[in-house]
Parts: sequence; C-alpha cells; structure tokens
Amino acid sequence: MGDEIADTTFSRENRQRYRDKVKLCLDVFARMLAEARFDPDRRSIGLEIELNLTEETGDPALANTHVLELIADDDFQTELAQFNVEINIPPRTLEGKVFSELEATIRRDLNHAEEQSAKARAHMMVIGILPTLTEQLLDGSALSANPRYKLLNEQIFAARGEDLAISIAGVERLAIMADTIAPEAACTSVQLHQLIDPARFGAYWNAAQAIAGLQLAIGANSPFFFGRELWRETRIALFEQTTDTRPEELKTQGVRPRVWFGERWITSIFDLFEENVRYFPALLPVVSDEDPMTVLESGGAPKLQELRLHNGTIYRWNRPIYDIARDRPHLRVENRVLPAGPTIVDTLANAAFYYGLVRVLVDDDRPLWSSMSFDAARENFYEGARSGIDARVYWPNVGEVPATELVLRRLLPQAREGLARWDVDAADADRLLEIIERRCVDQVNGASWQAAAFHRLHERRSRADALREMTVRYREHMHSNEPVHTWPLP
Repeated sequence: MGDEIADTTFSRENRQRYRDKVKLCLDVFARMLAEARFDPDRRSIGLEIELNLTEETGDPALANTHVLELIADDDFQTELAQFNVEINIPPRTLEGKVFSELEATIRRDLNHAEEQSAKARAHMMVIGILPTLTEQLLDGSALSANPRYKLLNEQIFAARGEDLAISIAGVERLAIMADTIAPEAACTSVQLHQLIDPARFGAYWNAAQAIAGLQLAIGANSPFFFGRELWRETRIALFEQTTDTRPEELKTQGVRPRVWFGERWITSIFDLFEENVRYFPALLPVVSDEDPMTVLESGGAPKLQELRLHNGTIYRWNRPIYDIARDRPHLRVENRVLPAGPTIVDTLANAAFYYGLVRVLVDDDRPLWSSMSFDAARENFYEGARSGIDARVYWPNVGEVPATELVLRRLLPQAREGLARWDVDAADADRLLEIIERRCVDQVNGASWQAAAFHRLHERRSRADALREMTVRYREHMHSNEPVHTWPLP
C-alpha cells in the first residue's frame, strides 16, 4: 500500500517544508519531461491483486501476519486490515503468451499461499468486498500492525475533525458512522499497471478514463457490505467515503475529494501532478534529505520522494505513477477501477479487454475523448458501479445503450484488434475475450452471481447464514478457476 513511514507526529514546520519540497519536485519533474529523461514505452505491464483471508465458515480471518510468515514470499505483502494481503506480480512484456504465463504464475503462487494459509486455519479469497464483514469487526483493532496505517488513520480524521458518515443507497440502504478508516479495508481490488512513453501518457490516461464505466459494468463484483445489498460495485462508493478528509462544509464549497475520478481530459502527465500540488494539502508530510535538482544535474534519477508520497495519498481511479527501475525513471498508468476476482482467469479476461481496448482508442486518429465530454465519462463510471451488468451508458455516435450491447457490438472487436497490435497470441486473446463475451450474452458477472445465489439461499436461511454459505460456495468456485458465467446457482 505504500512506503514505510517512520514519523508519527507532524509540526507546522514539517508541513511548510513538505509543501516547498513538493513544489521543487514538481519543477524537477517538469524539467525531466522537457529533457526526455524517461525510459520510452517498453510494453511492460504488471498486476497487483488484493485478497481476503477467510475462516472455514466464510467469516473474515484476522491472520495476515501469521499467514505472511508461513508464505515467506516477498511478492505477498500486508494490507490495511488483518484479513487482507496483497500479491504483486513482477512485470511482463505485453506480447505473445503473456496472459497464459501470468495465469500460470498467479495460480501457482495463489495455490502455494492457500496451502500455507491452511496451516493458520485461513483460506485465500479473491473478491471485491467480503460479504461476511460486520460492523463489529471493522473497527480500529482490525487494522494491520504497520505504523503507516495507524498514521494514515490519524491524519485523515485530523483533517476531517469528525467521524465518517457512510451512506450508500442501492438495492438496500446503508447509513452508519465510523471512527476509523477500517471500513476502507473491505475494498479489495486489482491494479493493472502499464509503462507509458511520456509523450503518449495523456492519451493513455484519457482512454483509461473513458472506458472505466465499461470496466465496472462487466467486471462488478462487490454487491454486499455489512450484510446489505447495495451497488453492484459498492467498493467505489465505500472507498470514496472512507478516505474522505472533507467535512460537510468543505464538500459544499466544492473542495475536491481525495478519491477522485477527475474533472477534465489531459494533455500530459504533468497536468495530474500539478493538480495534486494545487488542490490537495499534505496527509503525510515526510521530508527526505534528497536534493532532486542536484541529483538531476549530476545525471542521476531523482527519487522525487515527496511528489510520489503525495501522489500516493490522492486516490485517482487511474493514477499516474513516477517510479525508478534499474536507475532509470519511467511513467505508468495504474488502473485501479476493477474489484478483485471472481477468478484468476476472469481477472486476466478483464485485463486483456482493458489493454486491448485502450490500445485502439489511443491509436485512433480522432480520439474518443474529442467527441465525448468528461462529464459523460464520469456518469458512465458511476452508472457502471451502481448497475453493473445492467448498466446503460452513453457512447459517442451511439447515444445511450446497454453496456453489454456496446461491448458485444463495438468494443470487443476493438479490444481484439488492440491485442493483435500488441502481438499478443491470438488464441490467448480469443480465449480471454470470449469470457467477456459470454458474461455479456448471459448477463452474468461476479456481482450478479453473488446476488442471485444469496437470494436463493435466503429463501430457506437467515440473511447471515445465506451470506456465509454464498461466500463459501463462491470461494470453492473461485479456486476451480472456472469463469464466473459458468458457475451454477445453489
């Protein structure tokens, strides 16, 4: 979830020094862009997958410290709550049989992690929001021991000055108060990374924003929270609200939220980092000893630690990333839209659809965003989150249309063409995109399966028991790696 943070208290002087340092980093970053100091596009992609730990019953297992000790693999890391872990997949080149290779690697690592977790009486589960979470569990005691999480919790509530009001109206309604950020830990996602040539970054970010609502519509997998059936991708509303540093008065004044879809198309990655500095005060004002200008002028790659840390506390659904690998700086788009699950093959089908479609949109002589308002992209995003597979979206030259119809008739052929341009193995591309096609034809994704399974079970069981049994059945299907549209209902 980010770098380790040592400081535990911040003075006014800390905040002023940090603001000055962030502005210096931004100046250095602008110079690096002007002087083309970055690695060009090397077609590199990577994934991060957040997971839940569950007991045999399907309830959360607060065991991540013990489980990580048993797994003993640096690719697995702690996450916000004690029932969360994360796996980071090393980068691959987007070509050939990359998706088959990723699937084999992730399944091997996940199976090993499951075997080790069983020794702690826990089971791995890949899902957007664990349906068996309760209000009694998600308090401050559920947070992982990492000091960063404690500090982040303190700083968010210091900025707010009051408890969090979580209010989500979907199929049912939820309205609760929270005095920690622990409910954020319910949100588990997949992050798709792609290394981008700086000259093309604006186009890739715009394309990712434009299709975010479609990603949610076909990939929604988070219909339950605290026992209530809410949005099909409840994770979107929940994450926005649990990291909100604004009291009601600042919302009314139009102050931007830290979980942000954005408000405009961009021409350069600089636009996003400049917005970060202009709009958002520091949450974790930790100042490093690096003089980035001196490092740059000596021919080195400055870490720009303050700029990166600040960016890490602004949760864009498509986040710009500045990073250094092998002493060379590079830029990435981190797509944070998708929930985890339902299976690894479903996850890779979502990834193939994303990488293929973005490529075609970026290559288009008349970019999609030249004829689509940013507001329309934002409205599609929330419609996809609320309605999932039943979403209706706006698309240029088409108008309002069911998301599944748009995907079937127009976007799947484009995604297939995009994967061909990346030189992805044709059989791999066809296999994964067929999963997206069948979801759309059968009107089934993770969220719709969960809801349908729950309602069948609830006819003969209590709500809590139905949620537990549905969760256990989901977990069994998840480990089979059969795509969700093939799962039988109870």
